[in-house]
Amino acid sequence: MASTRRSPILYLVFVSAVLVTAVVHLQFVPDYFPDDPLRATPVLVIGWIAFTVVFYAAGRLFATPGTLPSMRAADIGTALFLVSLLAAGALDAFGFTAQAVPEAYVLPGLGIYAGLALLGWSIGKRTTAINRIAADRDR
Repeated sequence: MASTRRSPILYLVFVSAVLVTAVVHLQFVPDYFPDDPLRATPVLVIGWIAFTVVFYAAGRLFATPGTLPSMRAADIGTALFLVSLLAAGALDAFGFTAQAVPEAYVLPGLGIYAGLALLGWSIGKRTTAINRIAADRDR
């Protein structure tokens, strides 16, 4: 049945995104962060996008959604990402820079990555459900 078959391209996207995420976070982020935040920002954004794609592909490959899953996890993930980003900005605005107090950024950092994971997973899960509905309609 076409709706349960997983495309090999999804596995390629998943593995590629894992590799890009690992290279960006293990090679490039330590080179720039926290000493050069201006150059670290685009590197972090690329890493965040790759991280989200990892969970999107995982949601497409490994989730077994119901008829049409709720997007509540995506809403929570988006809110968690934005609140954590604002918390990191507030820390910086109050003088707790990443250079001076890197430990203060652990909780906002975890919130950012948890939010992106929730967002990617729920969009992937929803896409799987929509593709299954479309395949069932074509029969």
